[in-house]
Amino acid sequence: MKVLFLTHSYPREIGDAPGSFVLRLAAALRGEGVETSVVAPAAPGLSEHETFDSIPVERFRYAPRRYETLAYAGTMASQVQASWSARVALLGFLGAEFRSAVRARRAFEPDVIHAHWWFPNGLVGTWLGRMAHKPLVTTLHGSDVRLARTVAFSRPAFRHVMQQSAAVTAVSRWLAAEAAEVVSAPAPLVAPMPVATDLFSPNGKHRGHRLLFVGRLNKQKGVEILLHALSRIPDTSIGLDVVGDGEDRETLVELANALGIGDRVTWHGALPQPQLADFYRGAAALVVPSAEEGLGLVAVEAQLCETPVVAFESGGLPDIVQHDRTGILVHDVDAGALAAALVSLLEREDRGASLGAAARLRALATFAPESVARRYAEIYRTAIANSPR
Repeated sequence: MKVLFLTHSYPREIGDAPGSFVLRLAAALRGEGVETSVVAPAAPGLSEHETFDSIPVERFRYAPRRYETLAYAGTMASQVQASWSARVALLGFLGAEFRSAVRARRAFEPDVIHAHWWFPNGLVGTWLGRMAHKPLVTTLHGSDVRLARTVAFSRPAFRHVMQQSAAVTAVSRWLAAEAAEVVSAPAPLVAPMPVATDLFSPNGKHRGHRLLFVGRLNKQKGVEILLHALSRIPDTSIGLDVVGDGEDRETLVELANALGIGDRVTWHGALPQPQLADFYRGAAALVVPSAEEGLGLVAVEAQLCETPVVAFESGGLPDIVQHDRTGILVHDVDAGALAAALVSLLEREDRGASLGAAARLRALATFAPESVARRYAEIYRTAIANSPR
């Protein structure tokens, strides 16, 4: 079986975080007898044709280099809403991805087209699937459903992709329910993405006084709430490592200083995954302060390192964290409630070690690449069997 992936986020180099789970799924599918090829956007310094982990990737240009900013930063929607040049670049993106996908389809001859994120890739996938008479599988990751929910004029396109897909998957139960509420359609199948179980592993040496945040520095990720929570923890020896970058970094640094905790917070920027593993292993806890997170794979990565996770009971995170069994879920999205949960965890006799150990076992069973690949291979086979001959 051959599957063509369409994605706007894919590693640009080994260890690169954006879209790393897409590469991981493609690699794991080999064990199920599935061969993959990938169509992804260009970026500075990348070749038009390259191979990652024996998986061919075709990169497409979609605008003059200075305007090729829509992919890899996680800001496509905000850019398009704020800038006419970004809107023009988006039109170029759709056309260039379609042309590249047509070339890849002719060369690769896939049995299934798999689009990651319904927009823009699922939309392009419907055009390609109809032209090539191949079934389309579309995976919803979170930000794309948020787009359909908040931008009314995008809903007809979302409905079109949902209806034209032979199968739609979502990475969490919450996300599947959200998608079904946005448009009148059957709820997607729940099928999460894989995590690098070979990279993220424990070493039993957690530091007792450093909390960790990993993710984009924007409003949705909730770093502002986390900073307010840290300011309410009386023990001033408790610090915070922030790994990630984003448009709100300067504002958040200013907030930390204004709250009097500037010396307790270290800003590391975005890091490749091999370095990220060391941060997980050394943290007293990973804090996921986001609301309505599609899934939250950083929580799984931490669990694989046996690091306790404290998160809000929101979005797809309850699929990962079982309260007081594999981590701590905070019911109210509130800085005071988050601070209380963190203090409670750090005051435990084992500082959450038993939660981390139980979490690793569950994460291995649910998010191991082999398990996820088996699920998707079955979805592909069903899509082929149900498609018109």
